[in-house]
Amino acid sequence: MTYLIGTVGLVFLILIHEAGHFAVALAVRMRPRRFYIFFPPALVKRVHNGIEYGIGAIPLGGYVKIPGMHRPAGKDVEAQFDRALEEAPWLARDVEPLKEDLEAGRLEEARAHIPDLRAALGRADLSEPARRSAERSLTDIDDALSQDAYWRAPVWKRVAVILAGPGTNLVFAIALLAVVFMLGVPDTVSRTVAKVEDGMPAARFLEVGDEVVAVNGRAVQPEKISEQIRGSQGRPIRLTVLRDGERRTFTATPVEEEVPGQDEAVYRLGFSLEPVYKRHDLIESVGLAADRTWLVTKVIFQSLGRIVTGEGRDEVASPVGIVQASGEALDVGVRDYLGVLALISLSLALLNMLPLLPLDGGHIAFSLAEGVRGRAIPREAYERVSAVGIVLVLLLFFIGLSNDIERNRGG
Repeated sequence: MTYLIGTVGLVFLILIHEAGHFAVALAVRMRPRRFYIFFPPALVKRVHNGIEYGIGAIPLGGYVKIPGMHRPAGKDVEAQFDRALEEAPWLARDVEPLKEDLEAGRLEEARAHIPDLRAALGRADLSEPARRSAERSLTDIDDALSQDAYWRAPVWKRVAVILAGPGTNLVFAIALLAVVFMLGVPDTVSRTVAKVEDGMPAARFLEVGDEVVAVNGRAVQPEKISEQIRGSQGRPIRLTVLRDGERRTFTATPVEEEVPGQDEAVYRLGFSLEPVYKRHDLIESVGLAADRTWLVTKVIFQSLGRIVTGEGRDEVASPVGIVQASGEALDVGVRDYLGVLALISLSLALLNMLPLLPLDGGHIAFSLAEGVRGRAIPREAYERVSAVGIVLVLLLFFIGLSNDIERNRGG
């Protein structure tokens, strides 16, 4: 059940990301054609007011199809109609005028050819793959020639639409963290035992609910209890606890444990104390949330830098690991679950802002470049850069997946 809730949380983060693109596209009059959670082929889809909503079968993200991401060119027609022309050569009489007008930049004249070509496709005896490819090309060209096409819009509108996705995830991360601070975050610890680890020395004498009142016969502040156990150097320790109003004293020897990233081992008995939570008001919570978001952002970019040098490979997680981590956080408590969900939302925002196509950051970079150039970048350039970006994103996915498999195996 916890993994199901973890999955729902991840899907929700993808949903609000795509909803950000969708809402701003509508606001600046670029009517989206599709809104999908995950990538096609579609498992479920429905058309409403001319927009196709669906859930895809490939769980690698989601997308909003905005009309005309690229200025249409004659080469687009040639590539997509190849198979149809092989099976029905007579279609060339309708295809060639469209192709010539696009190459000459006569966009309105080109659009006037689309109804005739669509009717010709309906009459042609084509195989299903050839028909699908030709019809998809015709739809894409029609969208790209429409007045609400993405490539026609001013640069600021294009950037606003693309930035809205990661921006929504960023705002949501800050909002979630603010909720966590309002619910309360651990400030110190109480004397009450919250958890006893199986197989550890404490499991032989401590019980959840015991109150630790003294260490080695001396009263000690709750926050100093762990410190004294760690500093025992492995010597036996006497703990005095209150259980059902009765004082009891137990002696146990801490065990030595290695801690990743630390040169020296620590000594533990294997129990934890209940935290004391501190609540913050709304204004203070938002400020603290923004501060934590900035700190985590720096850590994430440092991690990405280590991946480039090969040192941070084990820090990458796939959607499988993300769902597992959020599910385990829910087992601990709602605060932990919300905190992990905020971290995932922030990670989605930052990952999408990398200047790689087809990620949002890549589209923003190309839109800005087109603004500087004063003209559209050819579609072929988009496709070549996208191929590199897709390879890098898939590489990150498979690194994360292999890490998740190793973690589950205990590696």
